[in-house]
Amino acid sequence: MKAGLENLRVVLVAVRNSLNIGAVARAMSNFGAKQLRVVNPYEAAWREAKSAVGAADLLARAEECVAVAEAVADCSLVVGTTAVGNRELRQPLWSLPEAGPAIRERLKTGNVALLFGSEKWGLSNESLSYCHWLLRIPTREEHRSMNLGQAVAVCLYELGGALAPKALSTARRKAGGKKRALRMTSHGSQKKEGAEASSRPRSTGGTRAGEGVPARMETVERIGESWLRALEKSGYIAPRGKATAEEKLRRMLCRFALQEGDAEVFLGMVKKVLWKLEEGKK
Repeated sequence: MKAGLENLRVVLVAVRNSLNIGAVARAMSNFGAKQLRVVNPYEAAWREAKSAVGAADLLARAEECVAVAEAVADCSLVVGTTAVGNRELRQPLWSLPEAGPAIRERLKTGNVALLFGSEKWGLSNESLSYCHWLLRIPTREEHRSMNLGQAVAVCLYELGGALAPKALSTARRKAGGKKRALRMTSHGSQKKEGAEASSRPRSTGGTRAGEGVPARMETVERIGESWLRALEKSGYIAPRGKATAEEKLRRMLCRFALQEGDAEVFLGMVKKVLWKLEEGKK
C-alpha cells in the first residue's frame, strides 16, 4: 500500500441502524481502514452490532466517543460528508474525486477523520463545525443521499485507490496471466489530473519539508475554549449566544489551517489575554 489508510479515522455520528454499522466495518476491512469511532450512537443499534462478515475484530476494537471533539482530537484534518440538499454550507465543498488526492496526501503525514452522520439527518451544524472541508459523493441530483454503509465503501474505495494496481498485479500473477501495461486512474485520466489540479482542495497546513506539522484538532479546541472564555469575560458575546459563537469560532480556526507549533504559540497568547482579563475582574 503506497499511502494506506492506517491513519484514517472513520467517525460515525449518531448512527441508528446496527446493520449499517456492520456494513461500515466490513467496508473498512475490505480497504484496510482499521480505526472506527462511533459518537453518541443509538444505544440499541450499538449493542446489536456484534459482528460483521470478516470484520468482527475491527468492530470489537471500535471506540465509542461521547462527542465529536473526542473522536477527532488526534486528527489534523477533519472532512465531513454531506448530500448538501437545502443545507447552507459554511466550509469548502468538494466532490469525492476532487478531494481524494489531497486527503491521500495528508494521510501520509498524519491522522485524518472522515465523518458520516446519522441515516436520518446526516451531520448536524455543530458536528460540521469541526470540519476543515466538506465532501460529497457525486450522485444524481434526483437522488442525492446514499445508504450509510455504501457511502463509506465508496469513499474508502476512492481513498484506497493506491491498492488497485497492487491488487490487480497480484491477481494476474495468481491467474498466470501475462503482465500488460495498464494505466489505472480514478475518475479520469492522469492527463486530466494536471488540468484539474487548480480546482482541487489543497492540504490545510504545510506538509513539505520545513513547513511544519498541521495542528491537531485537540490543540485547535483548546484555543477555541480559551478564546471563547476570553470573549465572554470581555463582554463580546452574551451567555445566550455562546453556542452559536462557539460554532463560528471553531469554523474560523479550522480555516486558519494552523501548524502545530503556531497553534501552541497562539494558545499561549490567548491564555495570557484570558489571565489578564480574569485578574482585572478581581
